[in-house]
Amino acid sequence: MEALLGGILTLMLMAFALGMDAFSVGLGMGMFRLSKRQILKIGVTIGIFHVWMPLAGMIAGRFLSEQFGTVAGYIGGLLLIMLGVQMIWSGFKDDESSLVKPMGKGLLLFALSVSLDSFSVGLTLGIYGAKTLLVLVCFGFAATVLTWCGLLLGRRVQGWIGPYSEALGGSILLAFGLKLLL
Repeated sequence: MEALLGGILTLMLMAFALGMDAFSVGLGMGMFRLSKRQILKIGVTIGIFHVWMPLAGMIAGRFLSEQFGTVAGYIGGLLLIMLGVQMIWSGFKDDESSLVKPMGKGLLLFALSVSLDSFSVGLTLGIYGAKTLLVLVCFGFAATVLTWCGLLLGRRVQGWIGPYSEALGGSILLAFGLKLLL
């Protein structure tokens, strides 16, 4: 039971780290005048993307694990480290790239852009044989809730937390990558 709770806590921390980019981008998108219905739809859409992207990654990761064994585990750890460093780096860049409105095709592009990193983490979790349903529920839930929080908070604070939240998420992934390697 203790191992299960530890596994759930670890997955929720990873899900939180992955959802931080959705939160930070949501802060910026919250500056658009969005209705509560639009905010609900955006959060659910991003949650769905944070389910199917890691699922695709886990399937690929399990395949790689079967083909390459132990080496695949080291590759997974390195992927998390690279992803964490990339998130930290992009969190401190002065790039305002969220000019796409979160509606229609823009919403799909927005959801895809903030869930691409969950594919890489899903790949790593697939290599390590994580419980698929638990991963998908944690990732989808965290991304949905963090997106809603980012959008709602963005209406109030106008995006001043954004870069730091993405850097925090990157730091968490970097730490998990180091843990897997060591």
